[in-house]
Amino acid sequence: MRRRRIKIDGKKAYYHLMSRTVNGEPLFGNREREVFRKMIRQVADFSGVTVVTYAVMKNHFHLLVEVPARVDVSDEELVRRYRTLYPKPTPWQPMTVEVLVSHLRKGTEEGQVIRRDLIRRMYDVSWMMKTLKQRFSLWFNKSRDRFGPLWSERFKSVLVEGDRWALQTVAAYIDLNAVRAGLVKDPKDYRFCGYGEAVVGSDVARSGLALIGHDLVSYRRTLFGSGAGEKSGKASISREDAVRVLEKEKGKLPLAAVLRCRVRYFSDGLILGSTEFVKRHQVREPGARLGKAHPMGGADWAGLSVARGLRKDRFG
Repeated sequence: MRRRRIKIDGKKAYYHLMSRTVNGEPLFGNREREVFRKMIRQVADFSGVTVVTYAVMKNHFHLLVEVPARVDVSDEELVRRYRTLYPKPTPWQPMTVEVLVSHLRKGTEEGQVIRRDLIRRMYDVSWMMKTLKQRFSLWFNKSRDRFGPLWSERFKSVLVEGDRWALQTVAAYIDLNAVRAGLVKDPKDYRFCGYGEAVVGSDVARSGLALIGHDLVSYRRTLFGSGAGEKSGKASISREDAVRVLEKEKGKLPLAAVLRCRVRYFSDGLILGSTEFVKRHQVREPGARLGKAHPMGGADWAGLSVARGLRKDRFG
């Protein structure tokens, strides 16, 4: 998959990022998901990227991230981030923290080259995802005495408008992954997602969700639909019934029920937000017309649109 060139005019941007294992094989048990969860935090910290929320599943993962505009990084902050990602030498990064500190302190030419290379990898979702996936692949293959590719594709990305409604909708879709998979009935009981981590008291998980403008109680209403015009019990509709209403009967469902289905708008829509936002950031892509926004269907999305129109299998 080629890299999309989406201009964000030097401002912070939000992305929904996804990747799946080769052939969708369910390779990740509790240990693997826990290791991957920790790696997400390490790589995001190094990259200067904030994780709003995430979900690590048995064969794929989702991230909703805030990417700030590039800023100057002091030598002290550079060393801190380097120590976070490389607390000890590795075969692919043998330089110790002490060596980096020495180069920076002396202002050597080699140190300046190293500094530029490290800075180049920050505030960039492509470098972040590459580092995360390669880092985990090396650990996974070594732990399983395995070789060969682990991931089936580069990764998918959807640019999300930094609007509270757009962000909370995407975040809820991500945190409900384990519910859609039938692993839990309540996302608070799934330890490998941002909401589950926040509920047990993680400050970093709570600060991520705080970016969408909600405390956990308010966010829970988004997850379950209560207090937002949804009738009690509507969110418990089966996936089969939901798909029948959405695809065969061309009907609409309460938002909380639709979010319990697989919704391709979130993975293949390219850009997600208000009509104005989608048109402003539109790019030439297969299936996307320049300046064209496609309203999301199947529920009351409160004005959300995507850049790529999805006419078939939007839900599942």
